[in-house]
Amino acid sequence: MVVLPVSSPDRPAPDRVVVVVPAHNEERLLPACIAALDDATSRVAVPVELVVVLDACTDGSAGLIPEHVTTVIGTARSVGAARRSGFAPHLDIPNAHRTWFATTDADSEVPPDWLATQLDVAGRGADAFVGTITPKNWDSWSPRTALIFGDRYLPGDGHFHVHGANLGVRADWYRRVGGFAARTGDEDVDLIRRLRAAGARIDRSGRSPVITSTRADGRTDAGFAAYLNQLEILSRQDPPARKVSP
Repeated sequence: MVVLPVSSPDRPAPDRVVVVVPAHNEERLLPACIAALDDATSRVAVPVELVVVLDACTDGSAGLIPEHVTTVIGTARSVGAARRSGFAPHLDIPNAHRTWFATTDADSEVPPDWLATQLDVAGRGADAFVGTITPKNWDSWSPRTALIFGDRYLPGDGHFHVHGANLGVRADWYRRVGGFAARTGDEDVDLIRRLRAAGARIDRSGRSPVITSTRADGRTDAGFAAYLNQLEILSRQDPPARKVSP
């Protein structure tokens, strides 16, 4: 079913979406990521451009990108720079307040209603969407690590997590705060911090969580894998020390 977004009087519903996916050597997981995005795209009634940024890839990721997906080649080896370069060509568009920027990760699979949810909250007045994630499996971690994660993770509305795998922002607000910084980690947290400081209306939603990999070999030093490694260390303590969730 195709979902038509609602619109609030002061902040009109977006009529265009750009989705950026940074990828560094993701040939194993990228096809599922793109397939899930294609499904989410088919369920909204506005044009969606999918952009994959191949960031310093040395594997076969480039050969797995379908023709309908825009490809950007980067060499920075920086997830922040990759997201930034994906959105860069769209910064000077007219009526930027009607364009929605969304981003996820190449090791993640968005749910079918992912874009419909973001367009809905945007149409109701939100300037940014900060979503949650669902771990795909715990094969790489001890059972206690999974328990600690579940105890500390707040998946509902009003949560305090920030994940690059599940973010969206109106294009004019993205441009206003300078977009993603060229950081090797926590670029998502940094962007939301600047949006909040500038007065953006941020919807911290538990709707449409994104399934994300729980692999131990993450692509950044400050990503989800790094956080899970911290929890694994804590899991060996008795009792485990408290630690701030991502």
